[in-house]
Formats: sequence, C-alpha cells, structure tokens
Amino acid sequence: MEVSACLCYQVCGSGSSRIWPWILLVLVLQNCGLAFSASSYMVGMGSFDITGPAADVNMMGYANTEQIASGIHFRLKSRVFIVAEPNGKRVVFVNLDACMASQIVTIKVIERLKARYGDLYNENNVAISGIHTHAGPGGYLQYVVYIVTSLGFVRQSFDVIVDGIEQSIVEAHNNLHPGKIFVNKGDLLDAGVNRSPSAYLNNPAEERSKYQYNVDKEMTLIKFVDDELGPVGSFNWFATHGTSMSRTNSLISGDNKGAAARFMEDWSDDLGSLHRTSGLPRRVSTIIPEPNGITDDLIQLASSYEASGGRRLAGSSITKRIRSLQQNKPKFVSAFCQSNCGDVSPNVLGTFCIDTNLPCDFNHSTCNGKNELCYGRGPGYPDEFESTRIIGNRQFLKAVDLFNSASEEIQGKIDYRHTYLDFSQLEVNVSTSAGGQQTVKTCPAAMGFAFAAGTTDGPGAFDFSQGDVKGNPFWKLVRNLLKTPGKEQVECQAPKPILLDTGEMKEPYDWAPAILPIQMIRIGQLVILCVPGEFTTMAGRRLRDAVKNYITTFEEYQIQRYEGASTLYGPHTLSAYIQEFQKLATAMVANKEVPTNFQPPDLLNKQIGLLPGVVFDSTPLGVKFGDVRSDVPGNSTFNKGSTVNATFYSACPRNDILTDGSFALVEKLDGNSNWVPVYDDDDWSLRFKWSRPARLSSRSFATLEWTVPEDAASGVYRMRHFGASKPMFGSIRHFTGTSSAFAISAGALAAGRAGCSFVISRKASQEQKNPPLAVAAHVKIRIGSTTPFSSRPPPPPPPTQAAATDDPSSTPRKRVTVDLEAEDDGRQRMYTHEEPGGLECIAHLYLIAHFFGDEQFN
Repeated sequence: MEVSACLCYQVCGSGSSRIWPWILLVLVLQNCGLAFSASSYMVGMGSFDITGPAADVNMMGYANTEQIASGIHFRLKSRVFIVAEPNGKRVVFVNLDACMASQIVTIKVIERLKARYGDLYNENNVAISGIHTHAGPGGYLQYVVYIVTSLGFVRQSFDVIVDGIEQSIVEAHNNLHPGKIFVNKGDLLDAGVNRSPSAYLNNPAEERSKYQYNVDKEMTLIKFVDDELGPVGSFNWFATHGTSMSRTNSLISGDNKGAAARFMEDWSDDLGSLHRTSGLPRRVSTIIPEPNGITDDLIQLASSYEASGGRRLAGSSITKRIRSLQQNKPKFVSAFCQSNCGDVSPNVLGTFCIDTNLPCDFNHSTCNGKNELCYGRGPGYPDEFESTRIIGNRQFLKAVDLFNSASEEIQGKIDYRHTYLDFSQLEVNVSTSAGGQQTVKTCPAAMGFAFAAGTTDGPGAFDFSQGDVKGNPFWKLVRNLLKTPGKEQVECQAPKPILLDTGEMKEPYDWAPAILPIQMIRIGQLVILCVPGEFTTMAGRRLRDAVKNYITTFEEYQIQRYEGASTLYGPHTLSAYIQEFQKLATAMVANKEVPTNFQPPDLLNKQIGLLPGVVFDSTPLGVKFGDVRSDVPGNSTFNKGSTVNATFYSACPRNDILTDGSFALVEKLDGNSNWVPVYDDDDWSLRFKWSRPARLSSRSFATLEWTVPEDAASGVYRMRHFGASKPMFGSIRHFTGTSSAFAISAGALAAGRAGCSFVISRKASQEQKNPPLAVAAHVKIRIGSTTPFSSRPPPPPPPTQAAATDDPSSTPRKRVTVDLEAEDDGRQRMYTHEEPGGLECIAHLYLIAHFFGDEQFN
C-alpha cells in the first residue's frame, strides 16, 4: 500500500534490543559507549492545512463507495519538524492527517523542494508519513486499486496535500533556530486492542511470552525546545488505528490522532494547565473575558441582532482561521504519528454482532457466518464522535505527561539512509527448519479474499470472511474477468487465495506498486525506520518499523485474516524488510552509501478522473447565497453543553476548498458593535455539514452545528457561514451570511431552562461502602433534556427558595437523566431521577447529592 508509516526506537533504550540484537549492539557502542560533547541542533516546526474537498469525494480507508464527504468535523494538517546540525546534515519528518502518504505526492513534493532549495532537501532526508485516518478525501494516489472508489484521480485532493506539505516544510525551514530535543517513553494501556487476536496467537508461543500485551502499549515522544522561545512542539509515535470514526461517517476528520494533535496544540497556549472543566482545551480562551452571568439586558441585546442575509465577498481571504489571527510567535506544532497499528483497533470495548449484541466469532469475526454484522465498539459507543474524543484525549493526556517529564536529551549526529527496492521479485535469504539457509522471493502484489471482508472496524460486504484460505468459486469467476493469476503467482502467494492479482494488472495503468522505498533516519540516539505501509504488532516488534500495506509475520500470514490478505508481496514480505533494513543499518554504521537501481514511476500524466465537476449552483427565486434557511430560535438562550444549529443556503464546497480558511465561524459580540471570531471549523465544538436536497440538485445547504464548550464565555454570539458559488457562466463568487444572535449563559442558575451542565469537585471518603464513583479530582456532570413523567413521589425538596416555590402536587414531574464522567478514569455512569418541573440547576445539584449519599461537593 502506498503509505509511509514509521516506527521509532531509542538506541540506548530498553524497548527494542530483542529486534536486531547485533545491529543494536553496534549502535549502542556507537552512541552510548563514547562520551559526547554537548550537541547543538537547529530545530524548526511547521504546519499547514491539507483538508481538501469537503463534498462529493469518496473517503480513503474503508473503500466504502457510499462514504462520500459532506462537511468537516475538524480540519486536516501537514505537520513537520526539521532537525539540522549547524553546517551539517539535516532531516525532515512530515506527519499527514491523511489515510496514508502517496508515492506520487512524495515525488512532486521533492521536485518542488529541489526547485526551491537545491539539493538541501531530497528523497534521502525527507520522510512523509500518514496517521491513517479513514475520514479524509481520497483520490490522491497514483495506482488504480487505491482510487477505484473515488472514481479515479481527484486533482483537488492531490494538489492540497502537495501544497500543504511544501508550505509546512517552508515554514519549518524558516523557523530553524538553535534548540534542544528531549525523548521520553511511557505506556498507554486503554487506547488500543488487537482486532485479529486469532492471527496473533499463531505467532510462536515462545515469542508471545516475551510481551505482556498482544498490542504495543508504549508511546515514544520527542520534545522540541527552542533556546529562546522555549517549547515549540512535540511528535510522538503510538500504535492505534484511525478508525474511531465509522465507515458511515461523512465529515472530514483526523480521527483520534488528529483530535489528539488538536487538543495538544490548543493546550500549548497555556502549557502545564489542563482545562478540566471540559476535558478538552480550547483554542480561544483569552479573547473575551468571562462576565459574571447572563442578564435580561444581554438577552435583549442578542435579540436586536437578526440574521444578516447573504452578501457577496471580494474573495476568500476574510475566512482566515482564528488561529492565524493570534500568532505573534512560531506556533506550537504537535503530531501524533502512527506506528505498527496493522492489527490494533481503537474500538476498545470489543466486537459485537449488531443483530444480537453478542460477541462476534473469534476466528472469523462473523455473526452467524455474516461478516458485515460484526463491528467493534469504541469507548463512547454508540456515539462515534465521543469515541474519537475519548481515544484522542487519552493519547493527548499521555503525551502531555511525557512532554512535561521529558528529561533525556537527544545528543549525537544526524544521519539517514534510503533506497528503492523491487518488491515484486526481491530475493530473500531465510532460515530453514533444519537450521540452514534458503533463498526465496517476494511476489508481485496481490490481494486475498479476506481483504474484501474488511475488519471489525469496517466490515466489507457480500459473503467474504476473514480467515478464508480457499476462496469462493463465484468471486474467482469475477476475478478472472479482470486477470487470472498464473500458476507461479498462485504458488508464490500461497496460502493466500488471490482475489485481485493487482501486481500483474497494467490497464489503463499500474494497479499496484512494485518499486517501494525504505528509509532510516537517525537523530542522536533516536532511530526512525520508515516503510510504505503498516505492520501488525508482532511484525513491528520484529522489525520496529512500519510497513507496505499490512505486513504480517509469516505465521500470521498463514491464518489469512484481513492483515494477511493485505500483505501484498507474499509470505516472505517481513523477512524482506528485515533483510533490507539490516543493509541500511550496516551502511549507516560503516558510513557507506546505499546504492539503488530502481526509481518509482511518475504516473501523474496517465491519471484518469471520473468525478464530475460542479456544473453550477443555484438558490430559489428571491434567495441569495448565504441567506438563512433555518435560523436560531428568536430570543434564545443556551447553556454550556447545548447544541446550536443554523442552516444556510449554500453552494458546493468544491468551488473553493478554502484552504487555511473556514466555512464556519462562531462570533462573539465584544462591546455593542464588534463581532470577534472565537470558533471555526477547525474546532472540535463546531461542525460544518453540507447537503443537497437531491443527488443531482444544483441547490445545497450548509448547517453549522455548535456544541457550546463548558469553558465558553457567557455573552452574545452568532454563527457565520462562508462559501463560494459557481454560476452557469462567469467566475466563482464568494459569499457569507450570519444567523440571528443568541445568548450563552455563564452559570448553572440560568441554565435550568434547557437542562444544565457543570463541574464539581468531589471529596468522597475512602472508607465509604460501595461509593458510586471512584474518588476523582473532578467529575463532569450533565443534566440531560427532561421529559414529562408521572410516577412515584419525588425525594425531599432541597432547602432552597427556588425549590420552595414549586408545588409537587400541581407541577408535572420530569425524568432527569444524569451522565457522569470521572476525568481520571474515563468511566461513565448514568443515573435517572424524577423531579418537579421548574427546578433550577441548584436543585439539580441537590438531586445529584441525594443520589450520592453523604458526600461533600464544592
């Protein structure tokens, strides 16, 4: 697969000595046996928007033809670090919020860098990796098999990634300053589980016994500190799939790793202080001071601002995102990079049949023989957005802990090695059962039947299943219409039954790559191994690397679950990687160059794209682009945790993808006339949703959905939409429009109308019997919406004036659902209680205390 994922290890660390003992021994002597003088590095960080088209384009990852982009959850980024020795070597590492890197993207980025900087940056010292989100636009790879579901090549997807990588590298280059790098490691136990445990168990028991878990739990983080500015960024590597967002999601999202990066970059504005009130840091926390509370005057002020109606704009520059308006120094860049995640799922609750709620079959991940009924469940089940937040937040909190405690300084020289290999016929020396050696070969790429079964993160369709080593006669007939694999290929790929013989399919151009890169980067005692794909857990442990497509161990390959069926180049693929990385390491230690006899093809001019362009956009007669179709209710007040919606008459987002801009803003009234932007479509709390009334309609709508953060300032707000329309004739026209204003309440007392949410500090006795919550520093509590209910009498009313005015005999009682989340352990509990209508939040607080028993709340 055209993806570059990376694994890293410390030469002097304890985590990788069992991978290549003899190589690590040499590197340990090189790095740890000698005394180093204080090394001096130049460090630079950069990032840029690579979000791409938010409409009509198939998403890359699940290969689900019905998963078409229709909005933005939050934006995608290219994040970069550059480390250079003064007057010496330098390396560039790029982490993309994308499903994978792309060979043709890398080729074009290197061409641009050479045009700009000469040979300073080249294919040897630039590494590009993807986080493996399954919620980004596809169509940017150059081989047929990876762009079938996107209707071929999508130039917008390709261009925005190439442009974004170039701009982020330019930014990092311009930010190069003297600085230091620190490294730290730690275990994160609750962010990934093995989704192919039966295949993992096929690895030798002796090998498995060396590890406590069947997935890697260690996070490795490097911290960058500018000598003058202080901390400027961090990159970390941890193995878990970007599949918290499901195969039916249509909003562009960086999934859990993109979310973690967003949380940490926002947190960096106030290093060392976590905003526990919401569990998520907020980007704009100091623009607007927090008023004491909401008043009738504020509500009246909000009601005086009606929806503006749509109006034309001269261009899209006005949509520059909020973050860019606040920078008076280089921005903090934090990347959550991928590692050996091939068999690691973020859906940590396990796999269940959606028809029976029973666990799926262990060996084949099916439900009564049907693979499409078996799904993994994330910690926020059934809310995929909440699962994404929780897994992202767990990675974020671990990264903050490692960042704050990082003390081991990276010292030593910078070096790198890179080569291209022909994986369709690479000779590999492997050990025999008798203790001798034999030469085997890798195979031309091919996908097995279990590949079509998908995984428990995103099952496939029809009657495919994981663990299939025979194949199906009907699908073999279908396969043969495309390409019948020859006898040599069948024997080479065995025991994989071939579904698609992609390596030998050449029309209209290559379906799969044969020439692939491998790369090794060294920064002092830190070594990063980069390969084009994703390793399973044990394969990564054997190589400490990441992979071309899904690379399994030889033993896992025999089982032919999804990962084995996706190991394109046959059962000896892992052995080939180990052999070739040994050559890179040997050359690095001996200070020798690595020759290469191959170059990957540039197929850009052969690409075919069948996605229709935008013909034109329209609105009903008398309606302008940017007019409000469904406004915020008049004279409305919302509390923290509530969701505010407004829908606008809009146009196709492909007309202008507003790179480094925003389709959505939340603005706050500063004083009586100045509207200040406080949230945009790169914020977790604000979602941009786009839709058409019919598939081929020229009309479309944009819905802005804002969930008010717990730490949002009270005051008057409104929502603004930006877009660009295409007329039947003429050029693209930009437009904007705003909703009516509304008020946000600051305190719990005013929030009782629509439910309330607040945070309390809790002091529970350690000796208390069966406490309902583990002792937690903070507990987040949200009162859900109430529904009429008549049943037993309520508990004794709280001793407050607000409660005293309510007559339980004359007021309908309501059922109140209380969700609680302890921030320290992430456990969630739900309590349901009845209350008389009209109670304010102070009464709600009493009711919660009533359930908890004799406890103290602040």
